[in-house]
Amino acid sequence: MLEKTLSACLQEPVVVRTVALAGSTTDWALGQIDRVAGEKPDIILMEFYANDAAIDRWMSVSTSRSNVAVILDSLHKGAPQARIVVMAMNPISGLRGWMRPFLSSYIDAHREEAESRGMGFVDFRPAWNALSEADLENAIPDGLHPRPERAGEIMAPILVRYLVGNGCKPGKTAP
Repeated sequence: MLEKTLSACLQEPVVVRTVALAGSTTDWALGQIDRVAGEKPDIILMEFYANDAAIDRWMSVSTSRSNVAVILDSLHKGAPQARIVVMAMNPISGLRGWMRPFLSSYIDAHREEAESRGMGFVDFRPAWNALSEADLENAIPDGLHPRPERAGEIMAPILVRYLVGNGCKPGKTAP
């Protein structure tokens, strides 16, 4: 949905590539830096706090913060043209939320690392939290992973506004 929404706004083709591995942490991301930078992207979107924060992953906030710092600095060095944006995706609830008792500390650490480098940070959680309890449960049935269509509906317009502001081509408006 992001690709479609950005393409419509900019009135030109946009290609979105995903470099992801389910359940991956910043430890995994450290090994993906050259791959991502080698693509010479215009924009890099990144989120790892949720998996780093899971108690079964045994990663401290300080290790997560250190990893994010290395990732951001290395991506900037390897792809200096890229706009790098760190994200907080959606609220986490139920058992998956209980497995992340210090989640906000990880989010804060990642946000602080991005902002201290003048890089972007987008927090989608307020938009999710504006949903009714029933809609939120339906949109994120397992408490962690949003249904893709709902994620696109909620997050793509926010991200496009963040990335292009009023930069949509004439005749188009930012979502």
